[in-house]
Amino acid sequence: MKTAIFPGSFDPFTVGHAHIVERALPLFDRLVIAVGVNEHKRSFYPPEQRVQFIADLYTHEPRIKVVGYTDLTIDLVRREGAQFIVRGLRSVKDFEYERDIASMNRRLSGVETVLLFTDAHYADISSSVVRELLSYGKDVSEFLPKKP
Repeated sequence: MKTAIFPGSFDPFTVGHAHIVERALPLFDRLVIAVGVNEHKRSFYPPEQRVQFIADLYTHEPRIKVVGYTDLTIDLVRREGAQFIVRGLRSVKDFEYERDIASMNRRLSGVETVLLFTDAHYADISSSVVRELLSYGKDVSEFLPKKP
């Protein structure tokens, strides 16, 4: 069974993230969306709320599991028996960062990272921009996925 981890802080989970899930799902038997806690990022929503929001989006899809985690992604990969990590790329800047992380993850655990390029339609949407808009009370509904 091919299992992939899609890790991120997902604060909040955007339509761009949802699009990566849609594109990754046909590639794997099981996809674990992993909500990580990053102490270096100021979060808007508590991790439990992020996990629940994403889980509610995918209640109809039995191949998706949503979990929270506080350790290294490679430790979660081992616990879940995953062989792959999925990441989305919006820009060249993302590529350089993701390449280094993928290389280190492979060195430490042997796990491969699959990089999916974001469609141009979603390239300007980031959780940090959505968080900032939320902090000013702006309507961000167009950037958040709707429950099916």
